[in-house]
Amino acid sequence: MNARVVIAEDAALFRAGLTRLIEDHGHRVCAAVGDGDALLAAVADHQPDVVVADIRMPPTHTDEGLRAALEIRRQHPRTGVLVLSQYIETKYTARLLEGNAAGAGYLLKERVADVAEFADALERVAAGGTALDPEVVGQLLRVSRRADGVAALTARERHVLALMAEGRSNAGIAGALVVTGGTVEKHVASIFDKLGLPPDEADNRRVLAVLRYLSS
Repeated sequence: MNARVVIAEDAALFRAGLTRLIEDHGHRVCAAVGDGDALLAAVADHQPDVVVADIRMPPTHTDEGLRAALEIRRQHPRTGVLVLSQYIETKYTARLLEGNAAGAGYLLKERVADVAEFADALERVAAGGTALDPEVVGQLLRVSRRADGVAALTARERHVLALMAEGRSNAGIAGALVVTGGTVEKHVASIFDKLGLPPDEADNRRVLAVLRYLSS
């Protein structure tokens, strides 16, 4: 897909690098700004498919980018939001994905060095999918093993749940684990059963499974 992108990053060199990387992959950068207020204005002006935003931006360099991202998800639900962070901050991940993980992503900045992985995450979020950094997922899972239901998962089921949290489809999980699609389906069904998530057309059980341990 050829996505329309808005970038928010206060470090000028990193912002320029992101712009070049994204445009080299065939996408259009509509605006590249340096703070949360400018990000909100740019999204209102350009209505992009996806936003790439640093969590920490001026003036306090705490959570300005995250707060802008949450506001974008509220005001522009069709715009995907991929946030970048220097560190693993699981509380921010939970806030970003709260209620609906579709069209949301959280990556460590170092992941941008893997161009193919970053481009895949960007396109996945722009298309309405989810992309979580594997290291963030790993930490969330370590914390969540104390929670009811999650503690009952086998090591392989936890691995499958981690890949689900990264936003991978069953086919993508099968490829990563080198197993059949049917095997993945059995693991996913077992995860849903142990987490107490029965079939319900009104809910996305994959999202609920991820949110179960994010909120634990």
